[in-house]
Amino acid sequence: MIRIGPAGSSGLGNAEGVSEVKRLGLDAMEVEFTYGVRMSIATAKQVGEEAKKSGIKLSIHAPYYINLASTDKIKQKASQKRILDSCERGHYFGTEKELTPIVFHAGFYQGKDKEEVYGIIKESIIEMQKIIKEKKWNIMLCPETTGKPSQFGNIDELVRLSKETKCGITVDFAHLKARQNGKKEYEQWMEKLKPFKHIHCHFSGIEWTEKGERRHLITEKKDINELLEWLKKYKMDATIINESPDPIADSLKTKELIK
Repeated sequence: MIRIGPAGSSGLGNAEGVSEVKRLGLDAMEVEFTYGVRMSIATAKQVGEEAKKSGIKLSIHAPYYINLASTDKIKQKASQKRILDSCERGHYFGTEKELTPIVFHAGFYQGKDKEEVYGIIKESIIEMQKIIKEKKWNIMLCPETTGKPSQFGNIDELVRLSKETKCGITVDFAHLKARQNGKKEYEQWMEKLKPFKHIHCHFSGIEWTEKGERRHLITEKKDINELLEWLKKYKMDATIINESPDPIADSLKTKELIK
C-alpha cells in the first residue's frame, strides 16, 4: 500500500487539516512542529481521535533546531527534549500496531570525524528509546535523510542506525538528490531499503547548490512518476509526505498518478 498526504495542514489547523485531507481522498498528514512543540496533550488527543476516525495516518516532524551530535551536553539534552516532547504528542496519534513516525534531522558533523558523530547520535537514540519504552509511547523514532553533506544523514548512515538500534528512518528522496548534487540513484537506494517492511518518505521538487539543498519546489509529474515506478518495482509499502510549497495540490497530483 502507498499512502499519500501533505506536510502540514496549509494553515487550517491540525484537526481541520485531518478532516480536509480525508475529504480530498488522501491518506496521510504530517504534523509540523517546525519552531517548537506548541500542541497541548488535550489537542493531541483530539487530533489523534479525528485521524483514527478518518483513517488518516499521522506522523510528526519534530522541531528543526536539533543536534544530537553536539558536544555541548546542554544542547544535546535540549535536542532530546524537543524530540521526546514530539513523541509524547505522537503517542496519541498511533496505536500498538501502527506506531507514529517521529521525523527529525539528527545532527551535524561540525568538523568531527563521521564515525564519531555516528556513535554520539546512536547513543542518543538509544537513550531516548529507553525513555520511550518506559513511557509506553506508541511511536517510532525516524531520523531523516538530509539534504546537505554537512549534515549527518546519508542513506547508509540511517540504514546502519536502524539495524543497530531498531529505530525507523525517513527517506527524503529530494534530499538524497540534492545531497548528491542532482544525481539520482534509485536502484541503489531501493536495494538498501529492501529490508524495510514500510518506508516513511518525503518528496518534492528541490533546488540545490554545491553545498546541497537550497529550497523545496513544486513537484513535477515526471519526478513523481519516477518515484512511483521504483516503489512499484520493488513492491514497497510506503507513506509519501509531500513537502513542496503546495503540499496538498502535489499530494493530489501524486494520488492521481498512482491510479
